[in-house]
Amino acid sequence: MDFEPRPPTRSSYRPDTIYDGWSTDRMTLRLASTRGPAHRHQGRPREDDVAAFYDADHDTLAFAVADGVSEASDAHVGAALACRSAVDEALRQIAFEGTVVDWGHLARIVSWQLVEHAAKMLGVSEPDPAAAEQMLAATLIAGTACPASGGLEITLAQVGDSSAWMLEKGRFTKLFNSDGPHELVRTEVVALPRVPAEVATLRVLIPWEAALVVATDGFADALADSRNLVGDFFAEHLATPPNAHDFAYLLDFSRELYDDDRTMLAIWAQGRGRDQP
Repeated sequence: MDFEPRPPTRSSYRPDTIYDGWSTDRMTLRLASTRGPAHRHQGRPREDDVAAFYDADHDTLAFAVADGVSEASDAHVGAALACRSAVDEALRQIAFEGTVVDWGHLARIVSWQLVEHAAKMLGVSEPDPAAAEQMLAATLIAGTACPASGGLEITLAQVGDSSAWMLEKGRFTKLFNSDGPHELVRTEVVALPRVPAEVATLRVLIPWEAALVVATDGFADALADSRNLVGDFFAEHLATPPNAHDFAYLLDFSRELYDDDRTMLAIWAQGRGRDQP
């Protein structure tokens, strides 16, 4: 990047980049979200977001990655609210049902949170879903990860077009796919607060020493089919967990034509106590 970024022009504080990382006995988490060159140049806030929380009582990680729709007037608010609402609802269900999450219900809860928040922003008493869509529309991937025999059992739910992969032995395998071992019947691509008639979901086992990668279009478009410089670079540098700062630094790469905000969450199945209760 050969220019100094402009400050975001919104009134609320919105950092250019966030990152986090930690490990339990059997999983390691890294996450980062950063403005792309276009928004840095234009002085627009980061419109992606990510959230994750580990429930020690159930040895389960709940997480979400959201991409605010650029046409929405407050896309950054929608992305942040979608992530936090999704993780909160997943944890609430896990507390009552164990590791089982009703993803359709979760999507409806997140949708309603967006609609209610838009009403508060507008100062009106009656919720207006159409106004909420114009203000806060966001795509979402939410999921859980918990140890199982052979690795981490991952469940994922998708509303919109963000992506997820398994990274194993230097190869990215796209999980939300129209073919391959994790075949999924795709519904129409929508963004919250619209909820599709059937939320796209899948369950997959991430083997020990492999990783789950979830990312917004800012990364997914550059990765494409992963048989390129971006795919080779990240396959090498995510073979094992980098430290959290380096993870964010890797995501903030420069590549011609790819100037969107980027958010990535990665979970490695590894550590002590493999396949032990």
